[in-house]
Parts: sequence; C-alpha cells; structure tokens
Amino acid sequence: MSRKLKTALAKKIIKVTDENIDDEQLIHALLEEDFFIADRDENLPFGDKAADSLAKFAGSWLFIISFCIFLIGWIVLNLYFLSAPFDPYPFILLNLILSCIASVQAPLIMMSQNRQEEKDRRRSESDYKTGLKTEIIIEDIHYKLDKIIAVQQQQIDKAEKCVTHIEKEG
Repeated sequence: MSRKLKTALAKKIIKVTDENIDDEQLIHALLEEDFFIADRDENLPFGDKAADSLAKFAGSWLFIISFCIFLIGWIVLNLYFLSAPFDPYPFILLNLILSCIASVQAPLIMMSQNRQEEKDRRRSESDYKTGLKTEIIIEDIHYKLDKIIAVQQQQIDKAEKCVTHIEKEG
C-alpha cells in the first residue's frame, strides 16, 4: 500500500478534516486516537439481557440433557405410570408445548445472535483500525530510521574522506 493511500486512510480513520496536516501531526493524531470499543452489555434493557441469557442456556449441554430427561419423563409417565394419562399417545399436548417453546425461543435466540454479530462487527472494525494505525506508525518509524541511517552514512563517508586526506598529507 502506498504512503499516500495510507495517509488518506489514516485521515479517514481519525476523521481529520484538515487537508494541510503534515505526516508528523497525523502520526501524533493517530497515537492519541483510541479505537477500542468496550462492550455495552451493562446498558442493555431487561428483554435483551433475558434473550442473551436464554440463548446462552439453550445452547448448553445442561439444557439438552434436562430437556431430554423432561421428554423421556413425560412419555414414560403417560405410557406406563398413569392409569388415566393426561396426554395419551401420540402426545398432542407435548407437541403443542414443544411448538410453543420453539416459537418463543427461536426469535429470542435470533435477537441475541444479531446483537452478538453487531458486537463482533464493531470489534473487528476496531481491530482493523488498530492494525492499520500500527502499520502506519511502524512505517513512519522505518522511514525515520532510514533517514537517520542515511545521515549517519554521510557522516561516516565524510569522516573516511577526512582520514584518507590526513593519511595522504601525513
């Protein structure tokens, strides 16, 4: 990526409107910019927190095992232990309960996933900006080191010429 393109990206990232800003000022503005976006879970309404809790529980082994135990218990209770079962085979009441649970649970899980996706997108964008910021700063440091090395090489060349000149005269 060219230096000009990186400068333009850096200006866009930190929202610099001054077109006359020099590279040094841009680097300092980048150093001051903080891209980390904290999770905003503490400000969520009750419904969102409940949806997140349900999604977390519904995706756990505890839920799967307890739900299997509930289903097996319901079936065994109605088939073998009750003389007058409240939900005889083909378990229509159980099907109704399962359908109601699924119809409520699915949208709540989707809401939670959408919030998680938005949080992941913000975190990814923050990571991208931080990586680009780091790349631009490292490139600037590399550029400055190259300048320092070039100046030092010129000084070494001058010193060598002086030594050579002194050796010829001496």
